[in-house]
Parts: sequence; structure tokens; C-alpha cells
Amino acid sequence: MRTATQIMTALGLLCMPWMLAAEEVQRGTPGLGVTGDGAAHLVQLVLGLVVVVAAILVLGFVLRRIHGLSGGLSSDFRVLGSVSLGSRERMVLVQVGDVQMVVGVAPGRVQTLHVLERPIDVNPTAVKGADPSFAQRLRTAMSGQGASS
Repeated sequence: MRTATQIMTALGLLCMPWMLAAEEVQRGTPGLGVTGDGAAHLVQLVLGLVVVVAAILVLGFVLRRIHGLSGGLSSDFRVLGSVSLGSRERMVLVQVGDVQMVVGVAPGRVQTLHVLERPIDVNPTAVKGADPSFAQRLRTAMSGQGASS
């Protein structure tokens, strides 16, 4: 709906010089001076304005997309698994570079609970969902018995 209104406005602006010129011809007076060469300059001005506004919108869209794609350090940070501890609390296993740590996440608070001495071997295909064996592997790793696959 919004784009249809914008298109109609742009078409109205583009047709304005010809409407003014037709009005001047009917009256037989020079009027606003938009006949002949003046109308061409007005059309050129309006088209230039439309091109500049379109370029600004396209550049804004492209820059927003590029900013979202440049993760920077995002490849060094991975969430390996998580366990729900309540309705809004979670315990998450996070890998930062070569270090794995257990992080508690609650509304308005994130706290490191434990930094693992030996990393837990996590199957990369099971990263997306809550792995049912994650809790057992976490208990084993935190108790110091070693990581089990």
C-alpha cells in the first residue's frame, strides 16, 4: 500500500510540468514560465531528485546487509549446547577459540559458571538443538572424570 502511494506521488510529480504547460496554453499567458525549455528543466530536476533518493535507499539497504554479514569474531564464538534450567534460565556450553566454558543465562544476566580444563567433544551436527546427552557430558566434564563421546 505504501509503495503504491509513493509511485502515484512520483508519477504526479513527473506529470506536473505538462499539466502546468497545458494550463498556460489554455489561458494564452506565459503564466509560471514552465513552457518549452522550462518544462524540460523541471522534469530533469525531478528525475534527478528521484534518482538521488533511490540511490540513498539502495545504499542504505546494501550497507545494512554488509554490516550484518561481517561477523568479525563470530567464527571464534560458538554455542555448543544448552540445557533449560527453568522457564527463562539456561546453562550454555560456549567455545571461545580453544577454551570451552559453561555460562549461566538469565534475564538481564550472563555469568561464567565454569571454565573447562579439557574441552568436551561435541558432535557439530547436534549443535542446533538441545542434545539429550549434553547434561551427562557436562556432569562428567565438571566432575573431572574426563570427556566422553
